[in-house]
Amino acid sequence: MKRFALILSLSAWSAATFGQTTNVPAFLTLANAEKIALQYHPQIKQANYLLEAAQEVVKETRSGYFPTVNLYADAVGATSEGARITAGGLNNPSVYDRGAGGGQVNQLITDFGRTANLTASSKYRAQAEGQNVNTTREQVLLQVDGSYFDALEAQAVLRVAQQTFDTRKTLLDQITALATNKLRSQLDVSFAQVQLQQANLLVEQASNNADAAMATLSTALGYSDYHEFMLADEAPPTNNFSTDVSGMVQTALSRRPELLSLRDDREAATRYARAQRDSRLPTVEAVGVAGAAPFRDDRDLRSDYFAGGIQVSVPIFAGGLYVSKQRQAEYQAQADNELLRSVENNVIRDVHIAWLDLNDAVQQLETTEQLAANAAEAFTLAQARYTSGISSIVELSDAQLNLTQAQIAEANARYNVLIQQANLNYQMGTIQ
Repeated sequence: MKRFALILSLSAWSAATFGQTTNVPAFLTLANAEKIALQYHPQIKQANYLLEAAQEVVKETRSGYFPTVNLYADAVGATSEGARITAGGLNNPSVYDRGAGGGQVNQLITDFGRTANLTASSKYRAQAEGQNVNTTREQVLLQVDGSYFDALEAQAVLRVAQQTFDTRKTLLDQITALATNKLRSQLDVSFAQVQLQQANLLVEQASNNADAAMATLSTALGYSDYHEFMLADEAPPTNNFSTDVSGMVQTALSRRPELLSLRDDREAATRYARAQRDSRLPTVEAVGVAGAAPFRDDRDLRSDYFAGGIQVSVPIFAGGLYVSKQRQAEYQAQADNELLRSVENNVIRDVHIAWLDLNDAVQQLETTEQLAANAAEAFTLAQARYTSGISSIVELSDAQLNLTQAQIAEANARYNVLIQQANLNYQMGTIQ
């Protein structure tokens, strides 16, 4: 009974009725649930780390604009005066005893757009990762909303099951009293006992489903262990839904972060292909070196040195490497463009389906509400007929079963509307 009390109400009536005043679950609204998930869910943190990594790649590629400085130190001892290296190269340098230190500075003058395109490509990749963060954020919110409404639905079904159990328990007590006074047969008592046990099974199953739904909600919030909450109920939206599906589609095409990410990926691939094309062009650098040799052979080495110049590198032949890299990058850009088209088509389809599902859910809610009202009226009449001795307990049991099924169907339909509304918002890219 403690679990039922916690699920039923936050009020003092619950504690007074069931004698429980401690271990009350934390109160949780949908807005607070979304905040918790955005703060603690590991998928959100993972996406943010990937974004940070992508932003570092921008700095890596942009570093090509800046000079590189290297310091060197040499301590050399030759085996004999005038020693020369005679193998391992086309040159034939002399090797002298020396101890020297110096530095070299390289500054890119131009590579005809290659570094610029690489930097632009990495920026678009970083923007795509930023949109992936938004995609993950919206997916987490959809999971939270769905889990939250599933938990509310499970609790509503549990209340219906408990109400059915209480009603059948009361009926069994009444029939037992009447049978004791020879006003009802023992068959009615046995039938009522069977119905009570069936209601008890329904309560046990509904209780398990409620616990499972709460466990799913705990995971959706980013918790590693089970948490139990008192959930604030949410009213279904009105049935005044827009019929402008084309407008919803345009909203989705302009706001869905998956599409924005793919567009950035496509642009990044295009810029990378241009960079591979530019790798076949010359590279012009300024080079400067300076240093000193405090310990040296005075006959041939100076105490200090300085030199500077312009270095031009022109790729002539690499066995088709540069052309293949360019074509590979261009094919990848074309593949990214086709992937974008495919996902756009899927988004258009998903928006239409989500809108249809929401409208169907609203219609089902209206039907189940009327069904529950009719089933309640039929049960009241059947109960009156049985009390008056006009009908049998079978008729009363059928009426009660119909009422239970109708109330469960109404609870399912009520929260299905909320789930389908959240799904439509997700498909449009407007879930908050």
